[in-house]
Amino acid sequence: MKKPSLYHCAYLVVPACLAGGVCAAPSLTGQEGYINMPSARTGDDGTWSIGYSFDRPYSTLWTSVTVLPALQMTGRYVAVMGIPGFSNEGYGAGYGRYKDKVFDAKLQLWPEGEHLPAVAVGKTDLFGTELFKGEYLALSKRFGTVETTLGYGRGRIDGPFAGARWSPAALPSWSLVAEYDGNDYRNDFRAADTFAAERNRGVKAGLEYRWGWLSMQLAHQRSHNSVNAMVNIPTNDREFIPKIHEPAPFSPRELPVRPSAGEWRSNPAHVTGLIRALEKQDYKLVSAAYERGTLHLRLTNSRISNLGRAVGRAARTALYFMPVETRTLKITYTERDLPIATYEFFDLHRLGDYLNGKSDRTSFNQFVLVRPASGDDAAAPAREAGDDLRTGLEDDPELQVLLSEDGDFVQLKQQDAQLNRFKIAPKLGFFFNDPSGALHYELNALANFDRRLGQGLYFNSALGATLAESVSNVTQPSNSLLPHVRSDVAEYKRGGRVKLFRAVLNQYFKPASDWYGRVSGGIYEEMFSGAGGQLLYAPSGRRWAVDLSVDALRQRDYKGWFGNLDYNTVTALAALHYRLPYGVTGTVRAGRFLAKDSGARLEFKRRFRSGIEVGAWYTRTDGKDTTSPGTPAAPYHDRGIFFSIPLNSMLTTDTRSTSGISLSPWTRDVGQMVASPGDLYDIVESPHRDMNLFDGLGNLAERLDEVSHPANTLPIERFNPWPSVRLRLDDSASALPEWSPAAKGTALAVGAVGLAALSDKRWDAFVKDRQDNKLLDAWGKAGKVAPWIGAGLAGAAMAFGDDRLQNTGFISLQAAALAGGGSLLMKQAVNRARPEAGFGHWTRQRDGEAKTDSSFPSNHAALAFALATPFASEYDAPWLYGAAGLAALGRTAERKHWLSDTVAGGLAGYAAGKWLWKAQRREQRYQAMFNVGHDRVGVNVSAQY
Repeated sequence: MKKPSLYHCAYLVVPACLAGGVCAAPSLTGQEGYINMPSARTGDDGTWSIGYSFDRPYSTLWTSVTVLPALQMTGRYVAVMGIPGFSNEGYGAGYGRYKDKVFDAKLQLWPEGEHLPAVAVGKTDLFGTELFKGEYLALSKRFGTVETTLGYGRGRIDGPFAGARWSPAALPSWSLVAEYDGNDYRNDFRAADTFAAERNRGVKAGLEYRWGWLSMQLAHQRSHNSVNAMVNIPTNDREFIPKIHEPAPFSPRELPVRPSAGEWRSNPAHVTGLIRALEKQDYKLVSAAYERGTLHLRLTNSRISNLGRAVGRAARTALYFMPVETRTLKITYTERDLPIATYEFFDLHRLGDYLNGKSDRTSFNQFVLVRPASGDDAAAPAREAGDDLRTGLEDDPELQVLLSEDGDFVQLKQQDAQLNRFKIAPKLGFFFNDPSGALHYELNALANFDRRLGQGLYFNSALGATLAESVSNVTQPSNSLLPHVRSDVAEYKRGGRVKLFRAVLNQYFKPASDWYGRVSGGIYEEMFSGAGGQLLYAPSGRRWAVDLSVDALRQRDYKGWFGNLDYNTVTALAALHYRLPYGVTGTVRAGRFLAKDSGARLEFKRRFRSGIEVGAWYTRTDGKDTTSPGTPAAPYHDRGIFFSIPLNSMLTTDTRSTSGISLSPWTRDVGQMVASPGDLYDIVESPHRDMNLFDGLGNLAERLDEVSHPANTLPIERFNPWPSVRLRLDDSASALPEWSPAAKGTALAVGAVGLAALSDKRWDAFVKDRQDNKLLDAWGKAGKVAPWIGAGLAGAAMAFGDDRLQNTGFISLQAAALAGGGSLLMKQAVNRARPEAGFGHWTRQRDGEAKTDSSFPSNHAALAFALATPFASEYDAPWLYGAAGLAALGRTAERKHWLSDTVAGGLAGYAAGKWLWKAQRREQRYQAMFNVGHDRVGVNVSAQY
């Protein structure tokens, strides 16, 4: 029978996409909408659209992602006809038209209901040149086959706008679209020099057609016509192409004769047969040990992407070869010789039944244990050829020409069972938006040589030859005032045709359960060599992990061999990774970066069902990058977006290979990091996730009747805190004090503030005479940052603590929000001038000054006491009030507040914290926590009455 081709696979998939209802309808700017105008819709969760639009005078390459059900992010690269990129004929002459990078965001405040419309707010051109800056509010409602939108905007959308789309039931792939365009094109950038001056707002109409992932829109806009073509990828589909070429699980034509335990120990051919069978299925670093009825396999797989599936195929194979006396099968899965997960099967008869579809998952789960691997599970070194414990077999793999492997179009590759590899493949890179040309490229032939030298010891190298490139055409020298750790990229491309890009030695080790380590030395990347290490703590079953990486680095010279420049540095970055609902992982890195600047980097990424990841980062350091668009008053801070695409969702066979795209400025020095020689979190993240999802079995049996099991369909972990929030609000309302106690408390508070006011002038005079005192200065600075530290600690308690600590942290943050909001309202009413203004005691601020910046009460004091009070009350820790009091008084040390301000703020914070703690301290009453664990996903909400 002829095997179906990739073309036939695509033919099968496209109609399925139509049936799946992927009907993203981005406007010319990439956001969900009509022609020029947006709607209140954000598209199906996980839809990734890539398109090109021509709308005279603008041609736009855009991409848009619905990163969360209510949040759509868009990036576009806009070229403007009629305006040259640079006016000079020298540097910049090859840039062509004026081009601008634009980032937009739309947030749906609530979805469409039976009677109410969907409501969304959006902002365009969030940062940078802000040529297309604007903001809008949109309301959308469907009436049968017609979708309608009304909205109002400020900025580029100037005033009201509207839109409608009719998709007839008889022609579901076609739509008629119309809108009232509210854009004021005459205010566009240099509109008088472009066609924009001839465009008007008003009614526009168009026609749309959708076929599977593909869409196109043609529109008539009175003064001209426009076109918008796109591909819409549903990244929350598990896979796009069926695995029709996937090798079948191991099933020999002739069943091997299983040996006795004595024969297994005396004849190495039995263990050899098992290991050979596993290696033919892409298992690497295989070792086998049999002792007292337990067969222990240690292995990894270079191709299979799902942990449970890799373990399941190994277990199926072992059943054919293991000694007949075997009672327990233990399989430890490893990465870089690091033991990650161990599966223990205690009833091999039931294991066989489950693999063959004769028993259900629930009953089988009683006879399997999935746990994190410990140090005792570490792979043992190879022994003599006759020993029963071996770590792979000597083989002579062939040098093969492979297509669509490891993310490469074509490659020449040789790899053995010990993960020793030699590979030659082309590598193509693109660089955008330099004045010497809007697009630069680099094509290399890259040869990789990787060698496993011992237990956890790996040598990785890459030698590249430049076949063609245009990056060296960038002749403008960098004007960065920071050390040139990245901005001299053109110098490196001009340095030599053949370069050693990497030659690094990595030693991986596992010092304890849940701990992972790496020590590295050598050439890390094209620009830096060095030595360093990383330590990761990733507790199993927890949402978080932390790591610390330290590297002593030396900048390499431009020739690309063993020479160095004068620059050297030490980078040290601590990172916290936290898994949130909807497949989102947040990472905070803090420490010293590559250009000796210190600060923090915030990263978020969303992993969809297909495995595709979309993320962004923002870095803020003390490095002053004033290169345009940065200025001395507002330095540039590093930021960017990235996409990671697993190729198994797009191929007919399973693979662990991924392809990555990153969009960020490529001549910046601020907030940069060296390329890691082997990031531990990246290595363990995927198998850890598979191990902790539901029962950890994943696709172990590859049974058709379990395709819909949550472990295989990967349901999206959603978070709806409203039931618990509503319960907390009800409890808080019922705990409000009666009128008499409230009046008494208010009177005491007013009295305390009055007594403090009597000392306002005396205390302010005392600190005014000592403004040069270093201790007083430090006290003031500590008081300024104390609420932020307190909020961080409360958040950490909510994220990492037990039920009691989590509940107290949540109450603390609620109290801070309440006290902070209340103090801002009081500032509006009192409008008291700060001591530093010198206007006198109880003097109102001058006209024109913001009331929210007035003195009474102290917002910092309110926050400090609100954050401290729930913890002080729950854990009987009165010393926390002292810490909050010192922090509050620190605001008077800098003459930012009068003494009575801090007393009033502190009392408001105490009252908010005490009230909410009394109302909500019973954490068992309402638990609203997102959970992913054995056999569960989502939100638990419970109430006891």
